[in-house]
Amino acid sequence: MEINQRKIDEIDKRILKLLTEDGRLSYADIGKQLNLSRVAVRTRVNQLIENGVIEKFTAVVNSEKVGKEVSAFFEVDCEPRALVEVAENLANNPYVASCYQMTGPSTLHMHVLVSDFTELESFINKELYALQGITRVESHILLRRFKSRSGLKL
Repeated sequence: MEINQRKIDEIDKRILKLLTEDGRLSYADIGKQLNLSRVAVRTRVNQLIENGVIEKFTAVVNSEKVGKEVSAFFEVDCEPRALVEVAENLANNPYVASCYQMTGPSTLHMHVLVSDFTELESFINKELYALQGITRVESHILLRRFKSRSGLKL
């Protein structure tokens, strides 16, 4: 059976749903829920990994519980020639949780996690504004989270 990113069957979707709900489920536990053998589940999961459908297994950490209590989102406009360099610098910054290129005039969308507002101010002034090629920065502080995505829901 060949699985690719464009065509996965209902069993694969059910396996993915279970793994996104609890990535620690064993193949045997998944098999019991789907009426499959442990070996069949392992084979399917391995195929999903090999075909890039499952990129990695990870733990979702509550940032507040580890001292990162301020969550901020930034829209960063860049000179077109500087976009990739700015994005790579930001992606390598330990405060930056995610960084994406967005539609619009060379815009990056960035999520930053810091311990407090002093650390946020330091990040903005000493690290963000220090980068060459940035033309505009807009920031938004997260007040409350209603939903957080941790992988694609099928």
